[in-house]
Amino acid sequence: MLENLKGFTKEDGDSTELAFRKLMILIIALTCCLCGLCWSALYFVIYGTQLTTFLPLLFVIIVGSAIFISHFLCNYKVLVYAQIICIMWVTALIQWSIGGIDQSGYVTAWALVGPIVALIFLSLRESIIWMAMFVLIIVISAVFKPSIHDHIPYTSEHAKSLFYIMNIGIASSVLFAASAWFAVTIKKEKSITDNLLLNILPEEVAEELKANGKVEPKYFENVTVLFTDFKDFTKTVAILSAKDMVTEINHCFSAFDEIVSRYHIEKIKTIGDAYMAVSGLPMPDAKHAKNVVNAAKEIAAFMVDRYAKMGDKTFQIRIGINSGGIVAGIVGVKKFAYDIWGDTVNTAARLEQNSEAGRINISQTTYDLVKDKVSCTDRGEIEAKGKGQLKMYYVT
Repeated sequence: MLENLKGFTKEDGDSTELAFRKLMILIIALTCCLCGLCWSALYFVIYGTQLTTFLPLLFVIIVGSAIFISHFLCNYKVLVYAQIICIMWVTALIQWSIGGIDQSGYVTAWALVGPIVALIFLSLRESIIWMAMFVLIIVISAVFKPSIHDHIPYTSEHAKSLFYIMNIGIASSVLFAASAWFAVTIKKEKSITDNLLLNILPEEVAEELKANGKVEPKYFENVTVLFTDFKDFTKTVAILSAKDMVTEINHCFSAFDEIVSRYHIEKIKTIGDAYMAVSGLPMPDAKHAKNVVNAAKEIAAFMVDRYAKMGDKTFQIRIGINSGGIVAGIVGVKKFAYDIWGDTVNTAARLEQNSEAGRINISQTTYDLVKDKVSCTDRGEIEAKGKGQLKMYYVT
């Protein structure tokens, strides 16, 4: 049934939030209409065919019509305003027709639905205006005790008690249910937003951004940077369709993501066919070099296996690793990104460029950190663009 209601309210182009608001006001309106029918039947049993009996039906007719009008006009606020106006003023008329707050069992408790609906679906300013109107209705009812009957109908004590239970109990339940549903949905949407943020930023950085609205750049003295790219990428993509290229890159990078996450390595970014990650931030990790080398070995093995299966429809990878100090922080205001800078990063890129397909090329600083744990082959000193002679090692 809920899916049918969603289909009735949702239109092409609606955001998740707008679709939720439309569904919520529809359910509130339908619930109040159902209560209106029940109240009309109850008043008929107690008062017969007096005006009081027909006022809830008036609410049902107006709000029910507004449901279809708002659907036809593609404007859910028609229903919002109809709901607010009718729930406030029809309940006031019912109270005045019965003879006051006590006689009606405080039927204007339902009128509080109006300001709450305004608060959820309209602006804070408008909700304050409707709340002031609600208070005005209560003051008028309590002070002036208006009556739209020459003769107030008799209401027994048992009927008054029933009215109080139904009006205060059910009205407050409807308000609580609507508020709880709204709160749960907002919490769910916040969780989705937080998860999206965590896909962009490390958890500690995301928390700092939410708490302070900004992230201070930080220097990390001991980290290890992983840099990869695909050899002969341009030649390979020339034989692939655009869709196949993106699909294959996504498949490879998704596998890299899974591997680095198991070693508690932070993925920093991808640039075209290049993939960069770092270990040792934002929380220090004494095993940063070992973790990156082990992750790199798994990445290299994955790509070798992938190439054996796919041939020229996939890529061959080169990997460079360097350890040292870097600066990390957020750049930009729109589509911001967490990034790292420093000579350590530049050297990792040069090591990758001087690697070979399927090989892991590491620097002297990384070698010094893992030489007792990982087997390596000394490549000697090799000229690196912009860096001069660099001591390099292949992980074996």
